[in-house]
Amino acid sequence: MPYSVTLIPGDGIGPEVTDATLQVLEATGVDFEWERFEEVGTAAVEAGRDELPREVLESIRENQVALKGPVTTPVGEGFTSVNVQLRQKLDLYANVRPCQNLPGLETPFDDVDLIVFRENTEGLYAGVENFDERLQIADSIARVTRRGSERIIRFCFEYAKKHGRKKVTLAHKANILKSSTGLFLEVGEATAPEYAGTVEYEDRIIDNMAMQLVMYPQQYDCIVTTNLFGDILSDLGAGLIGGLGVTAGANIGDDEAVFEAVHGSAPDIAGEGKANPTALLRTAVMMLEHLDEDEAARAVEDAVFAAYRDGEVLTPDVGGTASTGEFAAHVAERVA
Repeated sequence: MPYSVTLIPGDGIGPEVTDATLQVLEATGVDFEWERFEEVGTAAVEAGRDELPREVLESIRENQVALKGPVTTPVGEGFTSVNVQLRQKLDLYANVRPCQNLPGLETPFDDVDLIVFRENTEGLYAGVENFDERLQIADSIARVTRRGSERIIRFCFEYAKKHGRKKVTLAHKANILKSSTGLFLEVGEATAPEYAGTVEYEDRIIDNMAMQLVMYPQQYDCIVTTNLFGDILSDLGAGLIGGLGVTAGANIGDDEAVFEAVHGSAPDIAGEGKANPTALLRTAVMMLEHLDEDEAARAVEDAVFAAYRDGEVLTPDVGGTASTGEFAAHVAERVA
């Protein structure tokens, strides 16, 4: 019985890295039935439709799993980010961003293996804003709820327990933002004792957390935090291992999960065969794990690691000369 999965290739380099990823997934032997939607974001708007068509949401709700390439968000005008809309409308409250070194890829550290768990629907990204034209004052409310805090913190602890991770670090600013991130910290402290003896717990003030990450990232394992802090720390973590082009990402709720590349659409190189599909490939590994296809997940992960370890067939952004298709074929051959 094939897995029915909603497929959103996106725009810019999205279709290229998506097709490369599908080639590798095909090599695993896992049977997928892709429900593909080309018109999302700018393409949909240009066709006179909503940027996030209703049938895309219906498909994800029906299939419960989606694989997504990058979708361009206009800067300063135009439509609201499709990524944000998906998270809000599907209540994908857990943003999961693993940051693990690839062999052979030169980075500031060679022993990073951490995961950032970001609350995905609340905080300063909840969209509770007001602008007073007369006084020229802008207000944004950081909305943090006990329910929202409990579910992302518990999600992080449960993930750590299931995957044999040893420590959870909660990042906050409760010394200043006493009500909002103070609540988040309070929930963390109340939840941690349930996992005592299995998962170690600590907390860090966010500015110290950022400093520690760029000095001693190897001391961290699972990091859980609020929306804005998580957005920043997850990109910082990506920088530790080579950038967004090699970093996986997932948005997970109680019912649906959207697995997406976290990098941009890079329209300046679209169609040139230069795009690196590693981020979406590593994202596909997360999707396979979510589907309990662990053997296939390890096969893809091992193939990507082997390709980087030998360094013979890599895309230009990581020091090679191979095209997107050549790299995908090289990884697919190692999977098979």
